Amino acid sequence: MSAQPFSQERLMKVLIAPLISEKATYVADKFEQVAFKVSTDATKPEIKAAVEFMFKVVVDSVQVANVKGKEKRSGRFVGRRNNWKKAYVCLASGQEINFAVSEQG
Repeated sequence: MSAQPFSQERLMKVLIAPLISEKATYVADKFEQVAFKVSTDATKPEIKAAVEFMFKVVVDSVQVANVKGKEKRSGRFVGRRNNWKKAYVCLASGQEINFAVSEQG
């Protein structure tokens, strides 16, 4: 890993949460990719740097998808959920991210 032009503070804010769904699990098993919910203004280089910084793994590539917020109704009032961004991070072969919480001293 080379020196990144991004601040550590910014890298900590890029990744919001890992996505745990049937599709994300399928993609993780078949293509060695991990899905994350990321901030809407995050770029591919920032996402790559954040994953490498936080999980100490080597990232091959990043694919990004903008997800439109759903329209929801409450009675006669119509509202909208926020749009959000999803990133599929392709890890180098042999790399793995384990989200299980370790119980070390």
